[in-house]
Amino acid sequence: MTNANAELPPPPAQYREPVSIGTIKLASRFNLAPLAGYTNLPFRLSVRELGGVGLCTTDLVNARAIVDGIQKTMILLATDPAERPLFVQIFGSKAHEMAGAAKWLVERKLADGIDINMGCPVRKVVKTGGGSSMMCDTTGATVDLVRQVVEAVPVPVSVKMRLGWDDDNLSAPYFAREFEKVGVAALTIHGRTREQGFSGGVNHDGIRRVVEAVERIPVFGNGDVRSVWDAARMIADTGCHGIAMGRGALANPWIFRQFDSWVRTGDPGPRGTYAERLAFMRLHLRRLVDWKGSEKNGCVHFRKVATWYTKALRFPKRVQQQLVMLSGLDEFEAIIAPFASGSAPEGWTEYDSQQAHIAVPAGPIAHW
Repeated sequence: MTNANAELPPPPAQYREPVSIGTIKLASRFNLAPLAGYTNLPFRLSVRELGGVGLCTTDLVNARAIVDGIQKTMILLATDPAERPLFVQIFGSKAHEMAGAAKWLVERKLADGIDINMGCPVRKVVKTGGGSSMMCDTTGATVDLVRQVVEAVPVPVSVKMRLGWDDDNLSAPYFAREFEKVGVAALTIHGRTREQGFSGGVNHDGIRRVVEAVERIPVFGNGDVRSVWDAARMIADTGCHGIAMGRGALANPWIFRQFDSWVRTGDPGPRGTYAERLAFMRLHLRRLVDWKGSEKNGCVHFRKVATWYTKALRFPKRVQQQLVMLSGLDEFEAIIAPFASGSAPEGWTEYDSQQAHIAVPAGPIAHW
């Protein structure tokens, strides 16, 4: 064990045992959380190949758009046998659309499970009655919507939600109990309220109350887990049955491999090497091009992730500026050619990537 890991506690004994969501046994207790615009097929597949992932979930997909067969939505549903099991996350506010979308996905074998989004804080989702706004209705309508989705499909249904709308309305424990009663197979809890957005710290005590509210189903903790140390603290504080990571996995795709090593040996080991990071970035870009169907479209999508690659690799500012305007694969290779040997800059270590945090929406949440 390295000195950097000296204070890391051993993993809980139960984390060495598999956990199941309904009939689906996961390879580990560490999941890739859905993150809109990022956890698409190219990233999910690339992360899975690094090892240690228990479950991947698509970024949120509009249930009505699925039912209507909108082409842009069909692209979001692209999958590959190598990334199964896969849950598709749907959002909406109308029970018949949510249930219909779930049934459509399962009938076409696009989903091994359905995840219902009740956590998205963004206005365009909330104003339609979806996302976090569903946590405001304790009259029975939200629970009935979830029940209809559960009854519409023969596969497990999970729910991802926040602690509540605000500190005066922490409804997650109530919903956790009610969802378990209607057949939900697992919950993922982001430890913030909708009012918080991504500001402030994650409320571990709030997550623990959700864990204690259910009797049998697993609860996965989510929020501000960027390292094995963060996960160890969340597990100890909340008693959660597993961890779901979004931004932490974007900054460090090797985090799942580190979790696997920690659970097996007690030592997570280092993050990816400099050469591995370069190779992962190149692979991610090429898969984005394949997914989007053209170099131009793939490169445009890559621009939104280019900054966190350049931070992790300590590229000069001019390189970051070039990559966020990328338009072709040959251009990409020319830009990174000076670094392609894989030799790390002086002072760089496998632990540097912890500084490459992912930007999140800021400012008044009502303006998102």
